[in-house]
Amino acid sequence: MGEMIRQEHTICAIITPPGTGGVSVIRVSGKDAIGIASKVFRKKSGKSLRDAKTNSIHYGHILDPSSGEVLDEVLVSIMKSPHSYTCEDVVEISCHGGTLITGKILEVFVREGAGLAEPGEFTRRAFLNGRLDLAQAEAVIDLINAKTEEGARCAIWQLEGNLSSNINELCDCVTAAVASLEAFIDFPEEDIDVAIHDIEGRVNSSIESIDRLIEGYYKWRPFRDGIITAIVGRTNVGKSSLLNALLGEERAIVTPYPGTTRDIVDGLANVHGLPLRILDTAGLRDTEDLVEGEGIRRMYKSIDSSELVLLVIDGSEPLTEWDEELLKRTDGKRRVIIINKIDKGNMVQEDLDRCDAPVACTSIINGEGIEPLRMLIRDIVVGGEQRMAGEAVVTNLRHKNALEHSKMELNNFLEALHNKLPLEIQALHLRGSLDSLGEITGVVTTEDILDRVFSEFCIGK
Repeated sequence: MGEMIRQEHTICAIITPPGTGGVSVIRVSGKDAIGIASKVFRKKSGKSLRDAKTNSIHYGHILDPSSGEVLDEVLVSIMKSPHSYTCEDVVEISCHGGTLITGKILEVFVREGAGLAEPGEFTRRAFLNGRLDLAQAEAVIDLINAKTEEGARCAIWQLEGNLSSNINELCDCVTAAVASLEAFIDFPEEDIDVAIHDIEGRVNSSIESIDRLIEGYYKWRPFRDGIITAIVGRTNVGKSSLLNALLGEERAIVTPYPGTTRDIVDGLANVHGLPLRILDTAGLRDTEDLVEGEGIRRMYKSIDSSELVLLVIDGSEPLTEWDEELLKRTDGKRRVIIINKIDKGNMVQEDLDRCDAPVACTSIINGEGIEPLRMLIRDIVVGGEQRMAGEAVVTNLRHKNALEHSKMELNNFLEALHNKLPLEIQALHLRGSLDSLGEITGVVTTEDILDRVFSEFCIGK
């Protein structure tokens, strides 16, 4: 990012979750952070924080300068620029947890000149000061919001710079192509034919690399965002029992009576690292109950909006008209057909073999077939592949869109090349591709992009 950007004002925020706890932490960042802290903190030794070494911890008390009142017994961490999260002077105060005392300490820092931090402002400063590129900054919030270990691992790889390294390699390749092309614009007397062949090769190689990253987005995005999954079936086939089994808790009410589930019941399940937002829907049957009827209408809507359908069928009975209706309604969706109650028999296997969908057999009440079903769900979503440690994985929609625009510009270049359009137009498309790649890491950015990225952050990060 180049030279560090000095922010004009010092900011502060509580960086631990709200509520009562053993410890709360307040972060202060900026050129006056240590100066403000020295006004309100008294060390047992009597020495000033201004003389403290970087990466040091100090024991003492926070005082209210206006009254001299001791507010709390604390530990203060000092991190001097550039050796801090923001690359600025940073002070972190570890005080006793609780909203009252933490709020009073924060208020003192504000009175002494620190401003309240906006959401994501600490990480935004880390980006502006060159500690993180934009893709790495986005990985911070992905790590915070990770729902499974797989999602967290993906965020860590991105935070370590694996995606950024791939993007930088792509940028180098396209930059070399631009430089070669523009050399011939400046020196038209040179022999261009050999060089054009090399430029075209670089562009085709870049397109292949982008395609691999985009393909990976559709495979690995669910680990970041989860996948919306609808459990459907007629009444009393075991939908709610399946939801509870996948969640590992009794979320949905299970009874032998039809119509127990009348509205959408949802929960987040961890299926071998894949987060599923599971919707348990009302069972399909004839009913004159208005509430149950509304539940059935919402069930159909859930099918349409879901990314994965788990269609549960009672294997102890022949297929009914409602089973057939749901088989038709879910045709074309990514789905798993689950034959449940196999402990009582399997009368539908032959009928379901004709369906273009994987079939799992379970006896949910006995816990039979649940683990193979979980493995099957993961394999359907990610193709059974495993990510390699440190692999560059695209899981962010913004990154995917930028890659697609970059690829479009590269294809526009090839079209302009084959149609023998002026070299200036060809170079314009290559630079457009380069700009789109730069948006991923923040080499090319705007306030609008930064505002959208950091608006997803919580206050204190």
